[in-house]
Amino acid sequence: MLDIYFKECLYFSANRLGRIITKMAEDAFASSGVSPTAAFLLMALYERDGISQKELGQILHLQPSTVTRLIEKLAAKQLLYNRVDGRLSLIYATDKGKSLEAVLHQCWDALRERYRAILGDEEDGLSLHLYEVCNQLEQPNGGSTRFPAAP
Repeated sequence: MLDIYFKECLYFSANRLGRIITKMAEDAFASSGVSPTAAFLLMALYERDGISQKELGQILHLQPSTVTRLIEKLAAKQLLYNRVDGRLSLIYATDKGKSLEAVLHQCWDALRERYRAILGDEEDGLSLHLYEVCNQLEQPNGGSTRFPAAP
């Protein structure tokens, strides 16, 4: 009976999936010297160097304190720096950080290939579906219109 509870529990299954894919991503990005989340932060900078810390948090779906810690770690490795512009903290990749771009893209490609080797071409559809599920669950009332939020 307990097995059924676990199989039917989105919380349990999502956390299990999170642990599995976190391990896979850590393995794939190990050669870069940065965590997968730090790699995605740097990849965001490659697209929009000089982005605000707030925008980085929104793009990466991370809390401000988590973004701050990531930035501090990457700044300590001299991969990025921040510049305060009024009330904004703008984040830029250093030359050293920019030099990792090709390596990070190779790691990203290797991770996607590993997913595809296991899941086949369904991986893209699954990723898109999970992204949409996250968007729905982040809506007020968890995307549900049937049950009001608890007082």
